[in-house]
Amino acid sequence: ALPIQRTPGATSVTLKATSQGCADAGLCYTPQTVSATIKLPAPLPAAAAAAPAPAATPIAAAALDGLRSLAGDDGMPNVLPPDEAFLVAAAMPDTQTVKFDYTLTANTYLYRDKLAFVVKSPADVKVASVDTPAGDIEDDPTFGRTEVYHRDLAASVTLSRALAANETLVLEATWQGCNEAVGICYPPIKREFSLAANGTAVATPLAALDAPAEAASDDTSRIERVLKGGSFWPVIATFFGLGLLLALTPCVFPMIPILSGIIAGQNTKVTKTSGFLLSLAYVLGMAITYAVAGVAAALSGTLISNALQNPWALGIGALIFVGLALSMFGFYELQLPSALQSKFSERANKMKGGSFFGVFAMGALSAVILGPCVAPPLAAALAFIAQTGNTVLGGAALFVLALGMGVPLLLVGVSAGALLPKAGGWMNAVKYSFGVMMLAIAIYLISPVIPAWTGMLLWALLLIASAIYLHALDPLPAHASGWARLWKGLGVVLLIGGLAILLGMLAGSRNLLQPLDVFKGGVGGVAIAAEQKGLAFEKVKDVAELDARLAAAKADGKAVMLDFYADWCVSCKEMETFTFSDPKVQARLQNVVLLKADVTANNEADKALLKRFNLFGPPGLIFWTAAGEQSGYKVIGFQKAEKFLSSIDSALGK
Repeated sequence: ALPIQRTPGATSVTLKATSQGCADAGLCYTPQTVSATIKLPAPLPAAAAAAPAPAATPIAAAALDGLRSLAGDDGMPNVLPPDEAFLVAAAMPDTQTVKFDYTLTANTYLYRDKLAFVVKSPADVKVASVDTPAGDIEDDPTFGRTEVYHRDLAASVTLSRALAANETLVLEATWQGCNEAVGICYPPIKREFSLAANGTAVATPLAALDAPAEAASDDTSRIERVLKGGSFWPVIATFFGLGLLLALTPCVFPMIPILSGIIAGQNTKVTKTSGFLLSLAYVLGMAITYAVAGVAAALSGTLISNALQNPWALGIGALIFVGLALSMFGFYELQLPSALQSKFSERANKMKGGSFFGVFAMGALSAVILGPCVAPPLAAALAFIAQTGNTVLGGAALFVLALGMGVPLLLVGVSAGALLPKAGGWMNAVKYSFGVMMLAIAIYLISPVIPAWTGMLLWALLLIASAIYLHALDPLPAHASGWARLWKGLGVVLLIGGLAILLGMLAGSRNLLQPLDVFKGGVGGVAIAAEQKGLAFEKVKDVAELDARLAAAKADGKAVMLDFYADWCVSCKEMETFTFSDPKVQARLQNVVLLKADVTANNEADKALLKRFNLFGPPGLIFWTAAGEQSGYKVIGFQKAEKFLSSIDSALGK
């Protein structure tokens, strides 16, 4: 209670409250002053005036309520501002180390993977490593199973070099946490700290930096936080594991028959050692290409592979694999000229794929041609390099990412060297099989830039021709071996598949995986083709056109989804075939304005659109709410329908 004395005739009172305090971490805040003007109630009758202070109580209550309202107290549970919920101080115990002390108020916790640090000045100083204590494992409703801190902690940041005595360090720190008592999570907090190199100054934040709120975190930002917040070797180990996972994607799987075909084309005895060395040369070619191209792309703000994935480049790549397939069929022997072989390696083992250098070059070429997958790990690594300039860590991460992708290829090399027979009819059969695989890769490469019916026709012809080669139409001998029966059975399956694709294509189907859908609803064997309608996108060509459509959608009170697409993007085709065609997805997006940015040409307008959203290539989906605010959630890479529905809810709300 705050009793006051009222002067005669007074109708209002102005109250001024001043406060000041300190934090246990050694920080003291400047005095804070808040004032409020409160209208006084009508004067009390004289008889009541002699009563003991009842008139003062409502005035005091009104005054205090006014101050509380001015301070943001609306009667709801007390929720501290983020800078008060988490008190952070920084100091330099030596010229190459920064220590951060985090003081957590009651009922709050911090996410370990959201602690990140970036040096803003001097320009040549980078964060070399970050040491944070282990946290508590918690099933978080927003971020899933993650590590959090429920108590005060200290983090140590090691710089790439020691500071000179006259230098000042400006370091940007990011953190995020929640109040579990109230059930809210704060948006990411970014603050800059200025520290003297003499090791005596304790720095407080210079100013608050804008950090977009995240209702949920997309896969790319999670992996990017691993890069920003981790030390060198944990980051390297993480990306090696991500490479192993990427080895299971469609963009890496086609490399297996390429390498197998090279090993199968050996004229000499294939051992485990030679098979391993050949596969190692192939994987190193792929890994170095990823590292060099990835760093260069990040520094330029775009993916170099985009420029190499236009129709001409894909067509040339397909012709290369057709040529390799023909060599597997015995039409000619494909090898480097002897002069080049002796120049690159005097001890090169000749093969139908060339020397060890030739295998290395083939790995590099495969990485470029078969690299349309801008999956979250690769996109996050590129974003990290571009934002921090740490090309050493970023390049190394990309290199080991490719090495992880190459582990299955190394296993193929070792097993091929151990299992492939050295000569004979079986060896020829293996070579022919690899030739068919290379033809399949050629069709796979060219499919995004040719009409759907042409691609279906090519697949049908390949399957039917392979079935005929496997004697699918020939009768089995009376005493046929088990192998002969197996190959004939496989041939019959391929023949049925090829005929189904051919029949569906002729009937009007353009769906390779479900070619006979056009016959649904047929009567008496007569096909009734029902065209399946996908999502209706409106194309935007540049930033200005996008802004105009966003403004129109905001005026109409509609949410927006922007889809980045390219003809050469295999994952984009998968999104169209498997995700956008799903009835649940179509129903969920019924009232959403759908925009599509076709970046097939990869011209300056396309690059500007990609750069605006910090994307390095398609597919990528950006969302805006009905209020016109860009969502902090984005989708990068292919997602199945159920996962995509969850992503829409995270981006736009349920």
